[in-house]
Amino acid sequence: MSEESCRADVWLWRARFFKTRSMAARYVEEGRVRITRAGAEGRLDKPSRILKLGDDLVFALGGRVVAVRIAAFGARRGPPAEARGLYTALEAQE
Repeated sequence: MSEESCRADVWLWRARFFKTRSMAARYVEEGRVRITRAGAEGRLDKPSRILKLGDDLVFALGGRVVAVRIAAFGARRGPPAEARGLYTALEAQE
């Protein structure tokens, strides 16, 4: 894997949307994450799906809709301030 890509479950965990990588993987397996890449929309169906810089993700978490654009991948699961640098928030389209 290069620095321009990352597994979906790893990125969601590093970005601190989930406490564990296995929780992130289960969420993806349930088809609860939508991805938009180069204008094409779809659902992530496997935790091993590769994310790329600029991909948009939309998912419901904790009773709210989260819409983010991937800005970086990071090398570890760091503190919250570091995790917030991995994405930019988007306005959710209802």
